[in-house]
Amino acid sequence: MCGIAGWVSYCEDVGGKIDAVRAMQETLIARGPDGGGVYVEQRCALAHRRLAVVDILGGAQPMSEGAYTLIYNGELYNTDDVRSELASLGWGFHGHSDTEVLLKSYVQWGADCLAKLRGIFAFAVWNSAEGTLFAARDRAGVKPLFYYEDGRRLVFGSTIRSLAAAAPWCGGLRPRLDAEGRRELFLLGPGKKPDSGIFKNYRELRPGECLTYSERGLSVRRYWSLTAAPHELGRQETIDRLRAVTESAVKRQLVSDVPLCCMLSGGLDSSILSALAAKHYRAEGRQLTTWSVDYTDNSRYFRSGAFVPSEDAPYARQMSQLIGSDHRTVTLSNTALADALVPSTLERGWPGMADVDSSLYLFCREIRRGFTVGLSGECADELMGGYPWYHRSEILFEQCFPWSRTTDVREALLTPEAVGENPAEWLRGTYEAAIEGTDCLPNESAHAVRMRQMFRLNYEWFMQTLLSRKDAMSMAWGLEMRVPFADEEIVELAYNLPWELKSLDGREKGLMRKAFEDILTPDVAWRKKSPYPKTYHPDYLRRVNELLLERLNDRGSPLHGLVNGAAVAELMRTPDILPEPWYGQLMRGPQVLAWLLTLDGWLREYKAELV
Repeated sequence: MCGIAGWVSYCEDVGGKIDAVRAMQETLIARGPDGGGVYVEQRCALAHRRLAVVDILGGAQPMSEGAYTLIYNGELYNTDDVRSELASLGWGFHGHSDTEVLLKSYVQWGADCLAKLRGIFAFAVWNSAEGTLFAARDRAGVKPLFYYEDGRRLVFGSTIRSLAAAAPWCGGLRPRLDAEGRRELFLLGPGKKPDSGIFKNYRELRPGECLTYSERGLSVRRYWSLTAAPHELGRQETIDRLRAVTESAVKRQLVSDVPLCCMLSGGLDSSILSALAAKHYRAEGRQLTTWSVDYTDNSRYFRSGAFVPSEDAPYARQMSQLIGSDHRTVTLSNTALADALVPSTLERGWPGMADVDSSLYLFCREIRRGFTVGLSGECADELMGGYPWYHRSEILFEQCFPWSRTTDVREALLTPEAVGENPAEWLRGTYEAAIEGTDCLPNESAHAVRMRQMFRLNYEWFMQTLLSRKDAMSMAWGLEMRVPFADEEIVELAYNLPWELKSLDGREKGLMRKAFEDILTPDVAWRKKSPYPKTYHPDYLRRVNELLLERLNDRGSPLHGLVNGAAVAELMRTPDILPEPWYGQLMRGPQVLAWLLTLDGWLREYKAELV
């Protein structure tokens, strides 16, 4: 994994902007601590920071082949297959890096190479002969790519922070939060629109999209999307198919020239991945290392509820013993968790999931002390129907984002300047645009159509919030996190599974449970879903309130004018007062207070101007 940045223009000498490109590159050092490079000519400058995972000695970037120069962030999981096809066409190779394979794939097939790539990636290729830039992002959106285009230039980078770093050389990149950006931040946050960079004129290439930039201007198109197809397999055949594509995805993603581990919470998804990975490791005479996270005195203060029914630790120990992994637990201090809220937000680029982010941020720091690559269980809930909103009929057919069903809580805590006029109407319009054009088969039932819409909402919206979190928090420490459940074959299978198969035997993710019950303990195989663990310790809330109060007492705080001070004070006194979560299942009172703290830190750090 790496970080990339670039500047292309046909009406200015880009070589004169090299300081801007180097400033962008500086923001990406944590993503790529093992080296960096720059390519520059009159019309284009490209910068790269490298995290070496495969072909440690080779694979340096920018990499050139004739008139073509590539910068690339990601990992190809079918490198050997594509290399073999290129070799059959007469191509030779200097090393075994996927970077070289990707570059030669583009030289050979152009944009059509995307149909051959299996992996997670964001890359850009400059063609100096034609004066064009081509860039693309993977189908699931695991790797980010932000850009800015103003009719004179295209500036792009792996993070929002990398774009903002170029603001002194391009006034349009100055972080400005306009009315639309405020609506996104305050009504959708910690999510955002899939093509948005929050700040005015900041864009993000959507999953499955590519762009071309030339003297004729900017062209963005979708090269892959969710496509409806009949599912013609029976119950057992479907179980076998899910098992096969998952095993294949995990096997491909275990390839690494540096130490690799698995995150093991004791939940269904991480347990499946860890069990499959451990099996492959045992066949090679190696022991898998697994990791879980906990908080100081968590057992003492844990509160069981509908969304979080049980602690993870006992189930993680069960699975570790079953698969024979070297299991390690990172126990986080509750005050450290609060103190990491703002730093983790700055890494994400906008206020995220509060302590769910800062926890992962600190967790990844500890993993990185001994490992460079990890496998994680994100995406299975979105693809296989793991969330309550798939199963609760009173929510399923509501015409809204199921994780943000109303604007009531937000309107109570925020000012009209923050949420704008008619916030509920804006949110409803955004939701309707999100499901418009969902691909369905002819004559599908209303329930089947709704399930496809829900899948799309989860895949293109909710899942992106989690993937951006995982990428930002892990890459802050130069840790590459892979997500096998986002594999193309699994996604396409899941989109077309009839609900009665997906929820086999009436259980959430029933098909997954049945497909893998033989490699799990019975408790884990049939355990009720429990989300990413959070702390209930009073020290955490105490520290959050202390830090937030400091900000609110500061007359220079950007929160003034955006939050309802009296409502926030009441929430600080009674954090359980919220009638429903702010977002999803985890963001309740303490997390909302933490989110406001991160909002203050983010606006200050970026010196964001409200326009």
